[in-house]
Amino acid sequence: MQEMELVGVRVEMPSNVPVLLLRERSAAGRLVPIFIGAPEATAIALALDEIKTPRPMTHDLIREIFEELSIDVEKVVVTDLSEKTFFAELHLISDGEHHTVSSRPSDAIAIATRTGTPIFMEDLVIDEAGYREGADELIEDESEEVVEQFKEFIESISPEDFED
Repeated sequence: MQEMELVGVRVEMPSNVPVLLLRERSAAGRLVPIFIGAPEATAIALALDEIKTPRPMTHDLIREIFEELSIDVEKVVVTDLSEKTFFAELHLISDGEHHTVSSRPSDAIAIATRTGTPIFMEDLVIDEAGYREGADELIEDESEEVVEQFKEFIESISPEDFED
């Protein structure tokens, strides 16, 4: 397991797909892109830029609940990658007891940015999804593939598919 640095969130062009970028803190320094939804990308970007919203966003609310209940977020761990889907866990401490909660990486990292929690990733996930900086074509290829799969799905459905 390696500690990761949150590099930031960016939108891959021309597909407009938000990508969360994590980098190993070790000497290898591989980057790991995680494609995420637009709301989660916005939530992470707002936290990174320390922008306060007029009302708490969902991840701010979760942080406030944790604070109110004296729950500490010990760490976030990206644990697995299966069929292009990343999995993560929040490691929590409450009343001296450790708890692990399954989470989408985007939500876990949005919480981590608000709580100053370290982010880790299992070595197998880094080995499978990581790349050396300068290999941006990997991100472009993957985002184009995701867009193509979505287009194929849209073309294959009809209004009748939604009838009871």
